[in-house]
Amino acid sequence: MKKLLFVVMLASCMNQSFSQTDYAGYPVYFEKDLGLTYSKDFSIFKIWAPTAEAGELLFYKEGDGGEPFKVGKLEKGIRGTLHSQVEGDMKGVFYTFRVSINGKWSNEIPDPYAKAVGVNGKRAMVVDLQETNPAGWAADKSPSFSKNNQATDAVIYELHVRDASIHQSSGIEHKGKFLGLAEENTRSAEGLPTGLSHLKELGVTHIHLLPFYDYNSVDESKLDKPQYNWGYDPLNYNVPDGSYSTNPYDGVTRIKELKQMIAAFHKNGLRVVMDVVYNHVADAGSSNFEQLVPGYYFRHKPDGSFSDATACGNETASEMPMMRKFILESVMYWVKEYHIDGFRFDLMGVHDIETMNLIAAELRKIKPDILLYGEGWTAGASPLPENKRALKANAARLSHIAVFSDDIRDGIKGSVFDIKDRGFASGKPGMEESVKFGVVASCNHPQVNMKKVNYSKKAYAKEPWNTVTYTECHDNNVLWDKLYLSSPEASRMELIKMQQLALSIVLTSQGISFLHAGTEFLRDKKEVENSYNAGDSVNAINWELKKENTTVFEYIKKLVQLRKQHPAFRMASSQQIRQHIKFDSKAPAGTIIYTINGMAVKDKWKKILVAHNGNREPKKITLPLGKWKNAFDSFGKTVSGTIDLPVIGSLILYQE
Repeated sequence: MKKLLFVVMLASCMNQSFSQTDYAGYPVYFEKDLGLTYSKDFSIFKIWAPTAEAGELLFYKEGDGGEPFKVGKLEKGIRGTLHSQVEGDMKGVFYTFRVSINGKWSNEIPDPYAKAVGVNGKRAMVVDLQETNPAGWAADKSPSFSKNNQATDAVIYELHVRDASIHQSSGIEHKGKFLGLAEENTRSAEGLPTGLSHLKELGVTHIHLLPFYDYNSVDESKLDKPQYNWGYDPLNYNVPDGSYSTNPYDGVTRIKELKQMIAAFHKNGLRVVMDVVYNHVADAGSSNFEQLVPGYYFRHKPDGSFSDATACGNETASEMPMMRKFILESVMYWVKEYHIDGFRFDLMGVHDIETMNLIAAELRKIKPDILLYGEGWTAGASPLPENKRALKANAARLSHIAVFSDDIRDGIKGSVFDIKDRGFASGKPGMEESVKFGVVASCNHPQVNMKKVNYSKKAYAKEPWNTVTYTECHDNNVLWDKLYLSSPEASRMELIKMQQLALSIVLTSQGISFLHAGTEFLRDKKEVENSYNAGDSVNAINWELKKENTTVFEYIKKLVQLRKQHPAFRMASSQQIRQHIKFDSKAPAGTIIYTINGMAVKDKWKKILVAHNGNREPKKITLPLGKWKNAFDSFGKTVSGTIDLPVIGSLILYQE
């Protein structure tokens, strides 16, 4: 009965024209049992390959090398499936598929739906998932971060698993591994918290981890040799990457250790966001998708070659029913099996809106406060019409999904595509409206002049949860390098002020706040613009910087605390933003000044004044009537009348 209900649900959720019919000449398979169905008595192996005349299932004792000890035939099933039932306990065995299409046999491939693999993901592995659960896993629960399941209550921290612990200063034993981030109470030589303990100390709510599914670019059999990659080249979507485990040869180890890390995060009040890359694969031609059903899972140019909106050689076709089904079942699996708390979708603009909204609807049934966001753009042209794509311009049509705001990103620091370009924080004139647009989370606001916004000429967010507010991420130069390279004449103190100003804007603006790892203590990447494979010497987080820049860290930590304590900085609706945020129309050039009616959103601060000064000289402003307190003044003294805004800095005042 449960299986039938799922079939009906999925059929109704997907476009009605797909329901119980063929699509583009291919039958749609609605059951949820593709891949491996394991029991101690027998295992069922099933793939979808409607164009195959025949198929084989090959069994190996190892995940790499050697000859198959058994080769079995696949039987044809309903709606394009091939399957085989093997008696006995197959646990620990590795397997691959191959199919014959038009008389030609495909390459051997791992199961597209594999949940476990051997070294380098070449062969799937039969495992009992119950045996992958660490002690206490059944009791693991996601910590609360919002009383009302409100996405804008999130403060995201983007981190690469290896970067967090690989540096000698981390004080972490399992360097570069899932288990390294599970270690508690780790400290640097200076005695300051590192790794997990640092994340907890900073006070962020969500840890966004760069890809940790099984990716292609690191050879897991040679981990003793220098290798590095961010992991945006997917191989096996439903399996953790072996390079982050202590034993990449054993499919169980990588699963159990990832779960241990997630449990440790949850125990310490942190949620986990998974960076996913369903928009392309490492190599389309050799991929399991293409080998099983040539031409189906990818978009193509008129000449038949792979379309490339990702600039990675191919783009998947999320609008195709079986690709849509794969993505949906994949994210649901990660939430159910690994207790994942959110997803960041790489180049989300490649995906179609219908698929993204289906994902949101189904995931919110499982976890109502799940966090979903992605890049609302592509890296090239796509044959899918723009009005169907999950682009930034279509954000208002996305349900409970946010897009990154490049308007405020580049408004704060300058264009990521022009290293010499400056932004508001580095003193470029005329960037006020771009930043103001970011302050209101890309929502419509009567005091934002859209004609002067750098990129968008109309508001694209329906609600503040539609927008991720940020000024840097793993892509392009980190903030410290960007500021230095665009302002080489600035003193170190001026650069520090610019960084603090930039992050002050991010953490006091509406929308969902997003920080890149190490920005809170001035992490640099030696001016490397795109460090995806630049190695540990560039990417490793140097925890000694935390001691060197303690003042900056404490300032950012205080901003995170303020954001979490005050709902005025994270309003729930665009209507609230329009009604209760008022910009000072007479603010001096190079400044942004606005007040927030805190009382209207049940903030303990009656009224709040936020002022940002991007100038290299102080600016006098006249405060609204009444006495004001400085949020960063522990002595509680009040100010009123005319005051000077700090040079290259922010001011947060309030009335109780």
